[in-house]
Amino acid sequence: MRILGFLLLMSACLTALAEEHVKVTKQPAPERALIFEVTIPAARSAVWQAFATSEGLSTWLTPHAVVDLREGGEWTAHYPGGKTGGGTILSFIPERELTISALAPEWFPTVRRERTNAKFEFIAAGDSTVVKLTQTGWKSGEEWDKAYDYLAQGNAQLLETLRRRFVDGPIDWDKEWGPAAKK
Repeated sequence: MRILGFLLLMSACLTALAEEHVKVTKQPAPERALIFEVTIPAARSAVWQAFATSEGLSTWLTPHAVVDLREGGEWTAHYPGGKTGGGTILSFIPERELTISALAPEWFPTVRRERTNAKFEFIAAGDSTVVKLTQTGWKSGEEWDKAYDYLAQGNAQLLETLRRRFVDGPIDWDKEWGPAAKK
């Protein structure tokens, strides 16, 4: 119950912060896309390390993250209760770009099965890094529309959590999740 309460509170706080720091564009045409941009106060190499390695991803997304940095490898977050997020790596250019075939949440089964593409770009900007996420491959239909709207917020929260990792430091999972952090 403590974890659920934490996740709900964290979600509400991150939604507010994401609205302040993450630019979200819903692009209807020529190809339906979600486009996100956030400036991370860290060098591109540090942001890449936090995003493209299991150890780095575990400092901000979940203590149980797996990154197998190769085409066909996984970029996966394992959450309490057996939930997973992330996807399969389609391509990458070290410190510049990572594209995954993205898993939607379980409550969007068709979108999860058919997937979208999520392209993360890492752009050096002085002492900071702009992370740009472009999510494409959206189809038509009620479930796709709901997933699109949900992920417009969810991916903004994802990028805000990455930004906060460099503002506040790595998350202390034992403090945040208690015993569930060990599972």
